[in-house]
Amino acid sequence: VQLQASGGGLVQAGGSLRLSCAVSGSIFSINGIDWYRQAPGKQRELVGTIFSGGGTYYAGSVKGRFAISRDSAKNTVYLQMNSLKPEDTGVYYCKAQAVSGDYWGQGTQVTVSS
Repeated sequence: VQLQASGGGLVQAGGSLRLSCAVSGSIFSINGIDWYRQAPGKQRELVGTIFSGGGTYYAGSVKGRFAISRDSAKNTVYLQMNSLKPEDTGVYYCKAQAVSGDYWGQGTQVTVSS
């Protein structure tokens, strides 16, 4: 399983960004796709998950502002981020929960200016 995250950038507080995670390989073995983020000097934290059945989970800090969706035809998972805050700044990663283990994509930097 391979994952490629993209879409990061610099945005002002209150703005929006959409991140993409393109997935390839043994897609049938994936139980869910997570989005994580890591701020400078902090531990990596779970932002949210989309499960194979379509259900989603969000961390309390982003609930109501972020939304995870997928386009099965494109094998791509999206993280729509609205009402961004400076504390949302960090490197965002996608991760696949697969039968054979977890697979990480490379990170994409999101910077929210105040």
